[in-house]
Amino acid sequence: MIYGVGTDVCDVRRIAAATARHGDRFAERVLATGELATWRARKVRSEARGHSYLATRFSAKEAFSKAIGLGMRMPMTWRNCEVINLPSGQPAIALHGELKHWFEAQRLRAHLSLTDEGDHASSFVVVEHVPPEWPTEP
Repeated sequence: MIYGVGTDVCDVRRIAAATARHGDRFAERVLATGELATWRARKVRSEARGHSYLATRFSAKEAFSKAIGLGMRMPMTWRNCEVINLPSGQPAIALHGELKHWFEAQRLRAHLSLTDEGDHASSFVVVEHVPPEWPTEP
């Protein structure tokens, strides 16, 4: 059963302006440890790729927060929600800390789609309630 749906569109130019104003502090506030390492590596190769990466993660976390109905309030935090790639390359949400415990207690599972094209990054998240007899991991 669908628990919630969230979507977000982010202007990559806005993310670029935020990093220009605040340097790494903006990314350090939004990205989990693993994401931060990837962002730094991409930024070194191409500043534009770094901005797109940060924008897609920002967008995905906004969409996820909407889908779970919490917005950006506890237990939802930027750094406790991480966008990872499965071995197949499919993007997925990995949760940490209090958010992970809350999410598992609710028996929820998230599905994520994200994209970026030119100056925009977009994300779509569907969160489903999983019956007790089903596994919560895909």
